[in-house]
Amino acid sequence: MKSALVFGGTRFFGKDLVRSLLDRGVQVTIATRQSSEDSFGEEVDRLKVDRFDEGSIHSAVEGREWDVVFDQLCFSSKDAQIAVEALEGKVQRYVFTSTLSVYDNGEAMPEEYFNPYTYELKMVSKDEVSYQEGKRQAEAYFFQQSNLPVVAMRIPIVLGEEDYTERLWHYVNQIKEGNAVYFPNPKVEMCFIHQREAGDFLSWIAESDYTGPINACANGQISMEDLVSNIEEQTGREATITTEEKLTSPYGIEQTWSLSNEKATNLGYAFTELRAWLPELIRRLG
Repeated sequence: MKSALVFGGTRFFGKDLVRSLLDRGVQVTIATRQSSEDSFGEEVDRLKVDRFDEGSIHSAVEGREWDVVFDQLCFSSKDAQIAVEALEGKVQRYVFTSTLSVYDNGEAMPEEYFNPYTYELKMVSKDEVSYQEGKRQAEAYFFQQSNLPVVAMRIPIVLGEEDYTERLWHYVNQIKEGNAVYFPNPKVEMCFIHQREAGDFLSWIAESDYTGPINACANGQISMEDLVSNIEEQTGREATITTEEKLTSPYGIEQTWSLSNEKATNLGYAFTELRAWLPELIRRLG
C-alpha cells in the first residue's frame, strides 16, 4: 500500500488511522467537507467532498487513483452504493468500518454470527433504518454488489481521550459528582477497543490480502460492576449503582455483548489487553 484515501480522517480514531498510515510511509489523502481543521499540515493531501453525494465524490476523484480507500462514514446500503459507483476502477481495495452492532447480543461472537453475503439486501438510507440495520445493509451491499476486494472491520465501542461521544466520561463524571449510575444488569460484560488500536488495526488489515468481515477488539471483557470499581479506584469516589431508576446509561445493556477477535489474532495481529490500559484512561478522563 503506497497511497490511501480516507473518508472520516479528521476526528477520533480516524486521526489515529491517518497517523498510522503516515507512520507506514503511505501517501494519505483525506476526503472531507473541510468544515473542520486537522492537525496533519502538509503531511497529507486533501479533497473537498461530500461523502454522501455521489456527484461530489465523482468530481473530487476525477483523474485520481489510490491503492486503498478507508471509509469511516458509511451507514447504509445507499451510502455504500454511492462510494462504490464513484470509486470502482480508482481503488484496489476497500476497507469499511463496521460495528459490533451488526450482531444481536451474545458473548465472544465470531464473524459467522452475521453473514452479509446472504443477508437480504435492501437499498435504504441511514434515515430509514436503525443504526444496526443500516450497517448490516452496508455490509450486504459491499459483499453482494461490489467487485472490489472489501474488508469490513467490526468493532465495539471505541474508547479514548478524544471520544466525542463521551460515553465513558459520562460514568466517570456521574460518580465524581456523587450521582447514581444505572445499569439494568451490572454483571453483564462488554468488550472495547482503544482509539489508537482501532486506527492501527485498520492500516494493518489493509496491508494483508484478507477480505470479508473481521472483528477487532482489545483482549478481554469487563462487567459493568467491575468498570464502576475501576472508576471508584481511579477517582477516589464511592459509586452508587441503581438497577431500578432508569437514568441515562450509555452502557445500559441487559445481556453480555462482546466479540471474538480470534480470527484477527490468528492472522497475526497482537491486540492490547483491555484491563492494562483502561484504568489509566479512566484516570485521564477524571
